[in-house]
Amino acid sequence: MGKLTHKEHYIKFILYLAVIVLVNVAGLTLFFRADLTESRMYSLSQASKQAVATLSEPLNIKVFFSKNLPAPHNNTERYLKDLLTEYSARAGKYFNFTFYNVSQEGDITAEADRNREMARDYGIQPVQIRVMENDALTFKEAYMGLVILHGDLIEKIPAITSTNGLEYQLTTAIRKMNNKVSALLRQTDKIRVTMYLSSKLNDIAPLIGLSDLPGLAGQVKKTVADLNRKNLKILDFQHKDPADKAELEAIAKRHDLMAMSWPAIPDKNIEAGVGIAGLVIEYKEESTALPLISAIELPIIGTTYQMADPLLLEEEVSAVMEKMIGINKDIGYLSDHGTPILGPDRMAMMQGRQGNGLTAFSQLLNARYNVKQIGLKSDTIPKGLNCLIITKPTEPFTDWELFQIDQALMNGTNIAVFADAFKEQAPPGGMGMPPTFSPIDTGLEKLLAHYGVKIDPAYVLDKNAYKHQLPQSQGGGEQTIYFAPMLKDTSINNDPAFMKNIKGLVAMQASPVALVEDSLNKEKVKTTRLIWSSDESWLMKDNINLNPMFITPPAAQEDLSSFDMAYMLEGEFTSYFKGKPVPEKPAPEKEEGTTDTPQAALTDVKAENRVVESSVPVKIFVLGCAQMLHDNMLDAEGRTTNATFLLNVVDHLNGEDAVAAMRSKQQTLNPLAETTELTKTLIKTLNIAGLPVIVVLFGFGVWFLRNQKKKKIAQMYS
Repeated sequence: MGKLTHKEHYIKFILYLAVIVLVNVAGLTLFFRADLTESRMYSLSQASKQAVATLSEPLNIKVFFSKNLPAPHNNTERYLKDLLTEYSARAGKYFNFTFYNVSQEGDITAEADRNREMARDYGIQPVQIRVMENDALTFKEAYMGLVILHGDLIEKIPAITSTNGLEYQLTTAIRKMNNKVSALLRQTDKIRVTMYLSSKLNDIAPLIGLSDLPGLAGQVKKTVADLNRKNLKILDFQHKDPADKAELEAIAKRHDLMAMSWPAIPDKNIEAGVGIAGLVIEYKEESTALPLISAIELPIIGTTYQMADPLLLEEEVSAVMEKMIGINKDIGYLSDHGTPILGPDRMAMMQGRQGNGLTAFSQLLNARYNVKQIGLKSDTIPKGLNCLIITKPTEPFTDWELFQIDQALMNGTNIAVFADAFKEQAPPGGMGMPPTFSPIDTGLEKLLAHYGVKIDPAYVLDKNAYKHQLPQSQGGGEQTIYFAPMLKDTSINNDPAFMKNIKGLVAMQASPVALVEDSLNKEKVKTTRLIWSSDESWLMKDNINLNPMFITPPAAQEDLSSFDMAYMLEGEFTSYFKGKPVPEKPAPEKEEGTTDTPQAALTDVKAENRVVESSVPVKIFVLGCAQMLHDNMLDAEGRTTNATFLLNVVDHLNGEDAVAAMRSKQQTLNPLAETTELTKTLIKTLNIAGLPVIVVLFGFGVWFLRNQKKKKIAQMYS
């Protein structure tokens, strides 16, 4: 082959250049990116694709992110931009996003000033981040938030300090706005917001530490007006200034608001009076009251008064409004029979004692669902309820109440049971005595056993448990809390979609859960074991004592085994009351001085209730660890694996597996797999000595091949 001429060189160069240009043009339209992470961390979930694909009106996202941030915050901005680009590619013309420059680079520009003012108007404030400069740790203010605009509706994420759970936050916000638009357009009635604020309270405001109280009425009015503008003018606001004592007491009793009274204070020119301060939100038959002044009892200090923060008040009113108009699915929470309070235990807080509330779990549920408190002693389970949550009941159920639960299941209400086998009671001997544990028998146990699952009266103890660091005053070192098992990936079933990527959980005071084989109809009911303890577990059944100092693992290996801790049952169940008469509903207690109504005397009139004997396809979840729902085991943001697991279970019971899979993509707990000492030694040896040996051998191989090639060429021309 001869040498190329200058003309041929130019033609070849032009052809190469044309090919490069065409490849780049094709790349603009044929964009392709591979996500090789195990959990598909950098790819949109199916729930996200569906959320943006259903947009029928423009949705705009304004991002306020400071530039030139140090690691890891610069990676967060890059990830956010890539994520929004993915949303845009799936949504089309209705999805738009803009990054606004809010950085103070050199001279402060007018554009950056305007952008920072815009961010503050939307409620995005700068956050403090730590920066390492010149070998010194300093703090710097940075904007790291965004707002989502959909028509007149606004949702915001004020602080994006991590990529963890960012897609979940964005997608749930978009889904919420879509649902909210639909719910608002369906409404024909106004939501009435009444502010009961007595002007007489201004006289004593300085004396109770509320000097800003005179301006509260105007702030609340402005807050409600702003909220009304963002919600299609669905709010009807009015301000009432009750001064009559009888009227004021009636209002306080009707809406459970705090009424205040004070004597005359002559030296301050203050007359005796009464007052009230609260916000009442009413819609159809529902009403909710928010206090504008709260009284808190503090030890030593006594009673202190706090005024509602107008900035937080907007979020509280918005949350109440969203719950009333029903933008989320309805789920039920059993609120009587000794179950923990879903939310903060305010009475315990005011009395300075430990409460029995589930604050974090309440926040997690209310962010996704419309939670209805159901008391079986006075109410019935509403028809069409998606899910009923029963958490550690301690008081017996009547047959009528068990009938309500059974028939709700037969009619399609899924049930989640978070139970405990024992009731912990304060020591009878006072301080220094251990608490007593008595077995719980409410009657719900026989219902579950009929469906095919039971909770054994014992606690699971595990050698693979949480280790507590002892203080130096107690000798230091670690103390194993055997009744708090640490469940690793070998004890978690990741096969169901809602259990994907959950690598570790922490339990406490967990009871074993077992199947009742004789009651299971295996042709119609599918059972799935979700979590279990390690092979180094044992049970504490009698004489319960959870003092770590008195717990010792069994010496014999044959006394250790694994125990199941949670099951999901799915299918068609048979009613516990099949072939039985309908239980009689207990008569309500009559107040003193009342007599039977004429209707009660009509003994000849009879009505026969019908038992639904077989269910439609439903789900039953049973976890023998109610302690997992308490605040010391959860975070309100839902980032820990415990919170992810519980929310994913509730989502599965409500047919939201796509959301559950999206939530569990990024986990804060991802422990390494357990390996033998031999395997660890082999891996270390390979990393230290094996890789250099492989490089040397590869070099010898290249040298050998080159020598062989030289010899072959020499033979051709010799």
